[in-house]
Amino acid sequence: MASNKQSYDAGETKGRTEEKTKQTMGNIGDKAQSAKDKAQEMAQAAKDKTCDTTQAAKEKAQQNKDAAQGKASEMGQSTKESAQSGKDNTQGFLQQTGEKVKGAAQGATEAVKQTFGLGQNDEYNRRN
Repeated sequence: MASNKQSYDAGETKGRTEEKTKQTMGNIGDKAQSAKDKAQEMAQAAKDKTCDTTQAAKEKAQQNKDAAQGKASEMGQSTKESAQSGKDNTQGFLQQTGEKVKGAAQGATEAVKQTFGLGQNDEYNRRN
């Protein structure tokens, strides 16, 4: 049989062991909670950064869209002006061509009249 002293020592050792176990478990729990909190902070920081990056990308895309629309509008206006200039030039060219054709036709008419002797009467009639 164990003596009272041995029983007492065994009980004291058991009590100290239980106390140490509780302290260790408490420390492990505190460290686990600390790690959990740190992980949540890091996740929130990553989420915030992602939101910021996404917003910046949206703003940049809108700026690019606006710039492209402005450029397209400028190009459209330039094309319209070029078309109007071309139209004006074409009208001038056609008018000049028409005048040249008219002049050539008159010249041909006079040549035909002179060939058939009709031009001389006109000349004679103009003098008299």
